[in-house]
Amino acid sequence: MTITLIPGAARLGQLQDIWANESAVMLDPAAHPAIEAAAQLVAQAAQGDDPVYGINTGFGKLASVKIASADTSTLQRNLILSHCCGVGEPLDRATTRLMMVLKLLSLGRGASGVAMQTVTLIEAMLGKGVTPVIPSQGSVGASGDLAPLAHMAATMIGEGEAIFNGTRMSSAQALQMAGLEAISLGAKEGLALINGTQFSTACALVGLWQAWNNAATSVLTCALSTDAIMGSTAPLQDAIHTLRGHKGQIAVARAQRALMEGSEIRESHRDGDTRVQDPYCIRCQPQVTGAAMDLLHFAGQTLEIEANAVTDNPLVLVDDGLIVSGGNFHAEPVGFAADQIALALSEIGAIAQRRVALMVDPTLSHDLPPFLTPDPGLNSGLMIAEVTTAALMSENKHLANPCTTDSTPTSANQEDHVSMAAHAARRLLRMNENLSVILGVEAMCAAQGIEFRAPLQTSPALAKAVAVLRADVPKIVKDRYMAPSIEAAASLVATGALVNAVDLPAFVKGQGT
Repeated sequence: MTITLIPGAARLGQLQDIWANESAVMLDPAAHPAIEAAAQLVAQAAQGDDPVYGINTGFGKLASVKIASADTSTLQRNLILSHCCGVGEPLDRATTRLMMVLKLLSLGRGASGVAMQTVTLIEAMLGKGVTPVIPSQGSVGASGDLAPLAHMAATMIGEGEAIFNGTRMSSAQALQMAGLEAISLGAKEGLALINGTQFSTACALVGLWQAWNNAATSVLTCALSTDAIMGSTAPLQDAIHTLRGHKGQIAVARAQRALMEGSEIRESHRDGDTRVQDPYCIRCQPQVTGAAMDLLHFAGQTLEIEANAVTDNPLVLVDDGLIVSGGNFHAEPVGFAADQIALALSEIGAIAQRRVALMVDPTLSHDLPPFLTPDPGLNSGLMIAEVTTAALMSENKHLANPCTTDSTPTSANQEDHVSMAAHAARRLLRMNENLSVILGVEAMCAAQGIEFRAPLQTSPALAKAVAVLRADVPKIVKDRYMAPSIEAAASLVATGALVNAVDLPAFVKGQGT
C-alpha cells in the first residue's frame, strides 16, 4: 500500500507506521504546484547576474566565488561528490527509508526549488526498494546532516552504493535493476538535498519510538517487581498523584494499579504488614518514570514539528519572489530532543536496576531466597545477571551526558556553532538496547520472585506477562548458561512482545502523540 503524505501535516503515528512497515510513499499531488513554482524561481536566479548563494556561487567559505550558469549542473554534482565523506557502519534500512521520507516531506513544502523529477525519484526509490548506503558517522548537525544526506543524493545521481533486493551494489546498478534512471541535478538541487536535518531527525524518531516501548515496559516490570517483593500499592492511590498534577505521574500510577488489580499476593499482606514504606525504586516509580514519559511526549512534539519542517538553505519564498539565506539547517531542536530522550532512558534504567538489586538481595526482598535461586550457595542464580544490569545502567548514565553542549567550529569557522544532533540521536539506539536488557532481567527476577510466592497468585494481567516470558525463558531451578535467557528476555522487551501481553493506556504507550 502506498501512503500519501501531506507536506506540513504528517503525524508521528503515520511516520512510525511507514518506518515499521517500510511502506511506499508519495506526496499529495496538491503539493506539486508549489514545488514547481519554487523550481521556476530558482531557474530564473540561475540565469541572472546577481549572486544567489548556492545557485550561482560556491558554498560555505567559498560563497563569494561566482559560478557561471554553464557550470550549474557541475557545481551541484561536485557538491554531492565532495560531501560524501561519511564513515562507520551503514544506517539500517528502515531508518534510511525514514530519512528519505522526511526529505520528501521537506521538499514537498515548495520552498526548496527542486525539480519535480527529483521528488518523483525519491518516491520511486522508496516504492521500488532502492535504499542508499548511508554511513552513520560524519554529521555535526549544522548546515544540515551534510555527509549522510550527500550519500543519499549520490545514489540519485548514480554514484555511491545502494541496497536492492537485499544485495549491496553500485547505485547505478541498483537504479538500473529497479527500472529507474539517475538524474542530472539542476540549480540548487544538490544543496537542497544535503542541507537539512533529516538524518538526525530520523534517528531521533526511531530512538523515541524505542524509548516509548521501553518506558511502557518498565511500568509492567515494576508492577511485577512490586508483587514479587510483596510491595504496597498504597503509594499508587490516585489522590496522591492528582495532588501533584503531572500527567505522566498520574498515568503511570493508574496503569500500575490496574495491572496489579486482583493479585492474591497483594491481598495476602494488605493487613498487618509491618513495613511502613517500600524503597524508592518501588514507591517512586510513578514520579520517576512518569516524569520521563512527560519528557518523551515533549520530545515527540518537537520531532513532529521538525519532521514537517523545511530545513535546507537558501529558502525559496515564492510569494515574495525571494531566495533568502537563513539557518533552518541548524539541528539544535533535534539535538535538545535527543538529549531529553537520553535522560529519560537513563533514569528509567536507573530505577529499574535498583529494583533488580532489591529482588536479589535477601536482606531487602522480603523473604525471597538469595539471588532468587531455590538452592543458594551451590547455585548463584541471578547474582551476575544483576551485575550486568549495573554495568549497562552505568553505561547509559555516561551516554546520557548532553551532546548539544559539545559544539565545535567547522568549515573554516564559517559554521562556528553546531548542534551535534546526529551524535545525540545515534546514541539512542545503544541506550535503548541497554535498557531493554535491564528490563528483561528485571522481568526474569520478578517472575522468579512471583513464582516463589505460590500458592498465592499474581494478578490476571501480570500472569499473562509471566506466561509470555516463560514461553522463551524457563524458570531458573539450578544454574545454567545464562546468556541466552538474558538475550531472549531482552528481545521480548525490545520487540514489544512482553508489554503487548497486557493492556496499557495510550498515554503510557506513547500513542496519540
